[in-house]
Amino acid sequence: MAKETSQTLDRGLRVLTLLSDSPEGLTVTEIASALGVSRTVVYRLIVTLEQHGLVRRYADGRCRLGLAVLGLARQVQPHLRDAAAPSLRRLAETTGATAYLGVVDGADLLTVAVVEPPRSDVHVAYRLGSRVPLELGAGGRAVLAARTAAGRPLDPPWVVSSGETPAGSGIAAPVLGIPGVEAAVGLAAVAPPEDLGPRVARAASEIARALA
Repeated sequence: MAKETSQTLDRGLRVLTLLSDSPEGLTVTEIASALGVSRTVVYRLIVTLEQHGLVRRYADGRCRLGLAVLGLARQVQPHLRDAAAPSLRRLAETTGATAYLGVVDGADLLTVAVVEPPRSDVHVAYRLGSRVPLELGAGGRAVLAARTAAGRPLDPPWVVSSGETPAGSGIAAPVLGIPGVEAAVGLAAVAPPEDLGPRVARAASEIARALA
């Protein structure tokens, strides 16, 4: 027997997903076309979501995600940190470098978890809560590479950067398969060797499974 679901809730969630993939916004007509429903149905959904601050309609007639989505996103961060902690700890311990987890927030990669190596005379510090444009640094570039690949596997499944950020050089891999979340696991080091790439990619896979 098929599980009972709420069609209205399902459509509302699909509206939010569509808007999250369209930073420029969508009109009611465009949303209706994408969902295969009438404009009247979409209008009611938009009005309801707007009342909860999850959607905002602009003067140009386009709808975009509302600020209330940020509040929901902040509540997700502790869950991400808890799920990532064991893998980040192992990564830092086995490489002697600072491991971090970053998630996409607008045009930046926001660092939501950092683990420094317990036994290292010299290591690069990485500030929790730091923001780096996606175009700079290994973490953001790993996310952009995953976007470009559009579901195809990366070869290799990690990205290396050199001196593009205040934290120095780095190596990172995207965390794939988490609906609604773009993230990357990385190492910040003075000069991380590329042979650490498989370890970073393994940590990214472990975190993806933990969050699945």
